[in-house]
Amino acid sequence: MNLFLRLFYVLAASLFRPRLPAGAATSELTLLTFPNDLDINLHVNNGRYLTLCDLNRVDLFIRSGLARVMLKRGWMPIIAEHTMNYRKPLGVFKRFTATMHMTHWDEKHFYMTHRFSIGEKTIAEGTSKGVVRSTKGVIPPTEVIAAIAADRSTSN
Repeated sequence: MNLFLRLFYVLAASLFRPRLPAGAATSELTLLTFPNDLDINLHVNNGRYLTLCDLNRVDLFIRSGLARVMLKRGWMPIIAEHTMNYRKPLGVFKRFTATMHMTHWDEKHFYMTHRFSIGEKTIAEGTSKGVVRSTKGVIPPTEVIAAIAADRSTSN
């Protein structure tokens, strides 16, 4: 249930946060761990980190305008690869920061770095690459960025 609560929180909060540029941008969320985030070792489960990375992507999609473009065009985001290095345990009811940087792209993929931290202490960090896909296949990142720019110019 807390995943839905967090998702609704991010959806609502993103609408009131500053807009992000299309392309290279950073999403930063301050969150709290809950008991059902934990595994039998009483720290955040490794799979939960990947889900928390999704929240950063949702924030970026909304704040950059990509969510609106994807809804209009029937596109969907897909993560093609994700790695994570776990450095320190993250226990229950700990406030932490999840940061995602959209760093660059090539002809097919967007590349992101992820960092989970408490203050200056890194808890976990990783990378991912993803695509935006339509029913006809993968949309090149340059087309995605151009579509966001075009949508912004028509909505202003």
